[in-house]
This record gives sequence, C-alpha cells and structure tokens, in this order.
Amino acid sequence: MVDSTGLKLFGRGEWQEEKHGRAPRSWRKLHLAVDAETGEIVAHSLTDKDADDAGQLPVLLEQVDGEIASVTADGAYDGEPSYEAVAARQAEPPPDVVIPPRITAVPSKISSSKPTQRDRHIELIHKRGRIAWQKITGYGRRNLAETAIGRYKSSIGAKLRARTSVNQRGEVAVGIEVLNRMIRTAKPVSIRVR
Repeated sequence: MVDSTGLKLFGRGEWQEEKHGRAPRSWRKLHLAVDAETGEIVAHSLTDKDADDAGQLPVLLEQVDGEIASVTADGAYDGEPSYEAVAARQAEPPPDVVIPPRITAVPSKISSSKPTQRDRHIELIHKRGRIAWQKITGYGRRNLAETAIGRYKSSIGAKLRARTSVNQRGEVAVGIEVLNRMIRTAKPVSIRVR
C-alpha cells in the first residue's frame, strides 16, 4: 500500500505568511509504503512539496526487501510509468497493481492483442463501474496506508522539527522505526466472529 501526506516545517507557516505575505517551502511530502499484512511501514521518502507521487514509486519499491505480492495506490500514481516501475522491480512473479485509472483514461494501443493490467482495470470499470471495480480488486485495503499516515501524525506529529533536509529525513526515519517497534510489540490481534 502506497500513499503520501504533507508534514509542516517547524517555525514556518501562518506567522511568516502574515508578516511577509508568503510562506516559502512551508511543508514537505512524506511518501510511505506499508506492508498490508503487518501494518509496518516498509519504505519511505521525504521530498519537497512539489514532488510527483508517481515519481517516488521506484524509490519506495527499491527499499522493499523480498517479494512483493501487490501494489495498491490512489489515482495520483495512475499511468504506465507506475506499472513499469513495479515490473522493473519484480518481473516474476508479477505483482498485482491496483491503481484506479483516471476517468479520462483510455486503453493502450496494444490492448486488443496484449492488454496490460491497466487496460484490464479500464475495461472492468467500463463494464461494471468504479464501485464494483473497487470491490473486485480489493482497492478498499488501501486505507491501511492512510491508517499508517494517521498513526504517524498522531504519535510522532504532523510537523518536522529539524531545520535541514538531511536532519528532517533522519527525524522521519527515527519516527518510522518507533512506530514499527510499537506495532511489533503491541499490535492487537483481532478475530472476526460471525
């Protein structure tokens, strides 16, 4: 599961905007990859606020150890480059890629002879609708990434306290390690009884 969020920079923001009329570089973007089975954050990247989400997917995939079963992300990651990044990381067995195509998405030129995963998603949405596509593909599990983001912001905080980008990356790495240790030691085991 892959997602991103914004983290405010310490000491910048509303006061500087009021005084100077602008607040340059007032936040950074944290990109996360979450293991769906354990809930642990397995990869992260801290970038400027203008960084493209899809452009960070190869960076996140590179940090993941072992075999990847599936990659699920929101529509910001839509496009063949995301599918190609996953295929480049692991060709065999190919992971399932579940990314909702944009409403304006069209099948590739080779869709009639050799459809890609994205082509199959577009066709399924066209035939059954977006809600049915979400149920069939298990897209709803993407909320695990959003849960990890919420856990990070509530436990570690929504602000970066370090001043330099190198120190900010270290701050994020320490925060993620703390969260992962908390999950490993105190994650409740839930069993659904019907």
